[in-house]
Amino acid sequence: MPKSQVRKKKVYTPPADIRPAAAGASKKPSPAWIPFTAVALIVIGIAWLVVYYLSSQQWPVESWRYWNLAVGFGCMVASLGLLSRWR
Repeated sequence: MPKSQVRKKKVYTPPADIRPAAAGASKKPSPAWIPFTAVALIVIGIAWLVVYYLSSQQWPVESWRYWNLAVGFGCMVASLGLLSRWR
């Protein structure tokens, strides 16, 4: 029985005029201050919450009352925002 002929497929090459600069721009590394700032915000947020709870809600700022929780969790959420930009 004769063997069938093997067809060679064309290799796909994307056109060069479709967003050539966008691929190179996304590979740029992030600045060195981003991970350090994010870790500092996490530590500050956790420390703020720990001090708030251990001081029976009198420290860091007694007049803010439950807004101290917003400050602590806000620092941690801000650090997540920074870490999402880290490459």
